[in-house]
Order: sequence, then structure tokens, then C-alpha cells
Amino acid sequence: MIRAGIFLDMQNLSLNGGRRLQVNRLRQLVQANGGSVLRANAYFAIDRDREEADGEYRRRHQEYRNAIRRSGYHLVLKELKRYRSDEGEPVVKANVDLEMAVDALVQSETLDYVLLGTGDGDFVRLVRALENRGKWVEVLSFGNTSRDLMTEADSYTSGFLVPGLTPDYPVDASRWRGFLHHADTEKGYGFATVYTGVGRGELRQDIFCHVRGFREPIDNERLGHLKTAETILDFEVERQPDGNLRATDIRTFEWREDRRAGPEREAPRPEA
Repeated sequence: MIRAGIFLDMQNLSLNGGRRLQVNRLRQLVQANGGSVLRANAYFAIDRDREEADGEYRRRHQEYRNAIRRSGYHLVLKELKRYRSDEGEPVVKANVDLEMAVDALVQSETLDYVLLGTGDGDFVRLVRALENRGKWVEVLSFGNTSRDLMTEADSYTSGFLVPGLTPDYPVDASRWRGFLHHADTEKGYGFATVYTGVGRGELRQDIFCHVRGFREPIDNERLGHLKTAETILDFEVERQPDGNLRATDIRTFEWREDRRAGPEREAPRPEA
């Protein structure tokens, strides 16, 4: 049995497309691939001042944190600090990087595998340190992910592709998400990789995609760009008479980035 640990930077994940993260799904992801979760930590930035002043705001955030706690995660809370810069501009800061890095290093003594939920490039050194200690490190994130972090990790998973990880991609979704791992820019077709679940054998790399299958017209060159950038595609799947699967009504997947509220954004609804 693989001894596993999960360490989640909740603010980074939420701000970059992982809002209302279904953390139980991450445990299932690890367990389905042979892991026994010994440690599961979730790191939160919290606004004490606003929670004291706004009862409804406090209730929503506390309910969500309680839901994460009931899912078997240890919560690490970092208070948001407000101060003014040398130029007199208001600054809001609540960085959990240090707490998460120290915990991951110390607690990895008894682990074989570490899943880091973050896209922050500041964790590249942590990934390298864990690997130097003989740990297998996987990074899972959503948008705005550091390329260096993806490269340094032993493996990388886009949270956008994992069925059921966020509420907008339920397990029984009528549409799938994937990315092109092959593109023939002369003939205008390629093949997409998709996750149909979280267990072994639930990764498919045989979804046929043709430029004529896109909702918005694209040319062969654009198909090559989508493959190179590993752009996430959202599509329906049609079974052909020969049994093969073909993507139809293909569109590039877009998530709405909204950083205006920062840590003070509305709390996600608790998991069911």
C-alpha cells in the first residue's frame, strides 16, 4: 500500500478555477490509484475582521471549513493581514506557503506519495526537496499554473479534467473534458486524452477529434496550437459504428477568473 499525503492551498485553488472543491474526490483519486491517505491538510486564509463584523459571511465560511473538516482534513488557518505599503497603498496579505511547505516536509517522513494542490510557482523548491527525499510528488491545480511547477513534479493533473472534482463537472456529466495529445496538422485531426473517472483504467487516449467537429471553425494550424498548449477541450462524445469514439460540438473550455474580492470573496457552499 502506498502511504499518501494531501496538502491543499485552498485559496490558490479557489481563485484559479477550483471553487467549491469537492475534497472527498481527491481522497478517492488517491485511493483509487493504490494510496492510503495518512495525512490530509487544507490551508485557508481567513479574514477575522470581516467574520467578526459580518455574521452571514462568517456563517458561510465556517460551514465550508466544517465540511472540509468532516471530510477528514486537518485545517490550517492563516489570518489575513491588512497594512499599507511604503507608497501608502492598502495591502492585503495571507500567504500559507510557509506553513504548507514545512508541514509537507516534516510529515513526508512517513509518506511515499505527496499530492500538492496548488499552482503557485513558489512551491517548486518544495517539490524538489520532497523528490530528493525519495517521494513521488504529484501536483494538481486549475488555472494560472506555474510551468516550472508542472515540469518539476513527477506528475501533473489538471483539476479541470477530473470528473466530480468541482460541481460544474459532475460524475455523470453529459460532456467530457480532455486535451489533445496528438494532432495531424496536415489532415486536420487528432486524438484527445480524457479521464472518465478517478481509478486505474479510467484514462482514455482514443477520442477522435476533427477540425470539423469544433463549434467555432478552426483550421489545421489552430489544431496544432491547441495541442501544443494542451488547451482543455469540452465536448460531447459520439460512438461510431465501428465502436470508436468521436468528439462532437467541441469548444475550448474557459473558466471565469475573478480576483477582485481576493480572500473576501463569497464562501463556497459546503459539500453535500
